Amino acid sequence: MASQDWFDKDFYKVLGVSKDISQADLKKTYRKLARQYHPDSNPGDARAESRFKEISEANSVLSDPETRKEYDQIRAMGSGARFTAPGRPGQGGQGGGFEDVFGGMFGQSNTRRSGSQGASFEDLLGGMFGGGDSGFGSSTGGFRGAGGPTRGRDFSATTTLDFLTAIRGETIKLQPAGGSPMNVKVPAGVSDGQKIRLKGKGEPSPDGGEPGDLVLTVTVRTHPVFERDGLNLRVDVPVTFVEATLGATIEVPTLGGEPVRLRVAPGTPSGRVLRVKGRGVTTSKGVGDLLATVQVAVPSHLTAEARGHLEAFAQSMPAENPRLELIDKARG
Repeated sequence: MASQDWFDKDFYKVLGVSKDISQADLKKTYRKLARQYHPDSNPGDARAESRFKEISEANSVLSDPETRKEYDQIRAMGSGARFTAPGRPGQGGQGGGFEDVFGGMFGQSNTRRSGSQGASFEDLLGGMFGGGDSGFGSSTGGFRGAGGPTRGRDFSATTTLDFLTAIRGETIKLQPAGGSPMNVKVPAGVSDGQKIRLKGKGEPSPDGGEPGDLVLTVTVRTHPVFERDGLNLRVDVPVTFVEATLGATIEVPTLGGEPVRLRVAPGTPSGRVLRVKGRGVTTSKGVGDLLATVQVAVPSHLTAEARGHLEAFAQSMPAENPRLELIDKARG
């Protein structure tokens, strides 16, 4: 951005905000205006497109606290000043230029450097801020010059996916704040809270630099049966007391597929984990397993006959207390 633009343009007025607005409120205002005047929302409307460019230009300066501070300082010092070419012989008296204004302020009216045509705006302001020959008014770097073209701001977006969709991956359509709709490929195995950065999908640069990125935050809904553990999937599988005691072959559900059959060994306790290889989460980093945790289901209602059989079973078992070892360890 040319240096003179900082005097000619009131960026606060462009955004319709006060000079003491907070950075957070400034960001909210910009996003609201950007959505309102974005060309995609106003196809063929040249006035809206022009307004959008003005808003983006103002935001590119005010959104950076340091740049905003410098802009405020320059505006305060040069209030009412206009940059015009210094008078030259034979040009009809084009005197009284910007150098004269600043020369009067600092007692340097008509000061000239050896071999030059007069101290420029960049020379004066560069000396004030220690800029030297850093290109204070460089057309490629804007006001800050040395940094090159301004990179566009990042857009942010959020999306909520079903558990199965997050595991398998899917292409979704997004409408980021301040941007146009776009299709985004969510990779298989994305996890809850994961952020996906999409290069170049953010705000365009206001002065020909690189566009910003789109940062997508993913929320994954919980599943009524499965729980994710890294690349593995976990599921609690109830078995009857008889199945756990005598052993059995049971069916275990899989995510989005047919159940698999697993062998429960005789005497399997509650809490034992049975593993099904390769039936977990598949990502570029690898493939997980399905971990089935056995939960012995205790009947809540017994018939009189069943109770009699159970009591007879208890009488036939050796007298033992399975908690003795636990109590001994607790005592130290």
